[in-house]
Amino acid sequence: MIDRSRRGRMLAVATATALALSVTAACGGDADEAPSGGSSAAAPVTIKVQTFGGGKNFGYKEAIDKWNASHTDIKIQEEHLTDQFEQVYWPQMIQWLQSGSGAGDVVGIDEGGMGLAKAHPEWWADLGEYGLSSRQGDFAPWKWDGGLTADGKLFGLGTDLGGMSLCYRRDLFEKAGLPADRDEVGKLWPTWDDFIKVGQEFQSKVKDTKFVDGTNTLYNVVLVQEAAKNGGVSYFDKSNNLIVDKNPAIKTAYDFAVKISQDGLTAKLRNFTPEWNTGMKKSQFATLGCPSWMLGAVSGDDGAGPEFSGKWDVAAVPGGGGNWGGSWLAVPKQSKHPKEAAAVADYLTGKEGEISVFTYSGNMPSNTQAQQDPAVQGAKNEYFNDAPVGDIFAKSASALQPVFLGVKHAQVKNAVESVISALDDGSVPYDQAWQKLLDDAVKAAG
Repeated sequence: MIDRSRRGRMLAVATATALALSVTAACGGDADEAPSGGSSAAAPVTIKVQTFGGGKNFGYKEAIDKWNASHTDIKIQEEHLTDQFEQVYWPQMIQWLQSGSGAGDVVGIDEGGMGLAKAHPEWWADLGEYGLSSRQGDFAPWKWDGGLTADGKLFGLGTDLGGMSLCYRRDLFEKAGLPADRDEVGKLWPTWDDFIKVGQEFQSKVKDTKFVDGTNTLYNVVLVQEAAKNGGVSYFDKSNNLIVDKNPAIKTAYDFAVKISQDGLTAKLRNFTPEWNTGMKKSQFATLGCPSWMLGAVSGDDGAGPEFSGKWDVAAVPGGGGNWGGSWLAVPKQSKHPKEAAAVADYLTGKEGEISVFTYSGNMPSNTQAQQDPAVQGAKNEYFNDAPVGDIFAKSASALQPVFLGVKHAQVKNAVESVISALDDGSVPYDQAWQKLLDDAVKAAG
């Protein structure tokens, strides 16, 4: 995230098992009952917020600290369950939602899970009952509509947007004799063909570092760009029919992944795995596709870590933008404290909450008021050599073209990316990979 595809499956199974064993601990409200005897003062309600993701994750640390310092009636407790959404978090969350126990009071959902979440209104509290329908003006129409169930009820509020850039190691570019200034770097690769040429030049000069992390990350970047050119769809059409074999966006992104692998430009690492994190710490690769939330994955302790501060930078992505990722917060109907949970979700997706997240981790707000705030628009990221990330990602957000994601998007995405990773590490031969990708996508779609 050796046979990496096998190891990834073993990691997912082991993590899912560990999560299953912690169902009781994860249930919302179990720690909130007032103790018998002693003081008659009501204990504060603890609202458990379950999240996923690498590095700084959802970026909630500072926002939660601020809330807990100023509230005595409701306390927020974050539970980061895993780095891996498709492989571990979402399958386990689905089990908890179906069984009626195990989910937190507030849960994060990646864009890839929202199609399925929307199709099951019985899983979710209606946030409109707690006055949150008034928040509609805070979000772009597509982000707001993403949080509505199939029967039109509000169940999710938007957290962040992906946007797109490319992160690179400026010190390694200097070592290769390439420009290191972010504007000059962006000019090196107006197209993906140019990007490959730069990679070949880089590796001719720097022998102990690969140009990119692996196939999966840039596959996703190219896919979202191409999906926007092909009707705004990727694995499914807007009637939820699987179109992996028909959508040119999939084949174009796949062909690019094969090309960078065959050219030897990858470190053969699958994103969001322990090996990938180690690869950052050991300078095994020099670039990766960076939606806004990836900045926290790179700079976090599990990523490159503080010792690489100032060595990473952010440049324009080849092909001109795109959007990968973004999440929502929802309140499971099984929560014992839905009113308080709704208040927490309201805060974390409000202007101040999303600004706090952005300044802490770099996740671009989906809240339009937060996007327009000077604290976001003028922000620079010290870790990434003071890159003007506010300007970079605010422009990306304003030009964003959403892509439709089907009910089984997360399951198909995981199956496809497993093949994309396997062709890179050699466990699936190149001449068999496309057919396997198609076959595995069909199986995953059910």
